[in-house]
Amino acid sequence: MSIWSEDYKAIRERLRKARLAARLKQADVAKLLKRPQSYISDCESGEKKLDVLELKEFAKLYKKPLSYFVR
Repeated sequence: MSIWSEDYKAIRERLRKARLAARLKQADVAKLLKRPQSYISDCESGEKKLDVLELKEFAKLYKKPLSYFVR
């Protein structure tokens, strides 16, 4: 269960929506980012809090501007 704010919850939801819009599974993203699948799951669930550089990696992969996640 996430302990983060509603704003951070919105970022996590956009992260998941962007992945689905890119038609990627968590395992696909993990492979492309050279991370374990559990990392992607933890980012989307709120178990791991993303820093701006990590969010930038996702934005590039999903072909979204960084502002898409932090509006």
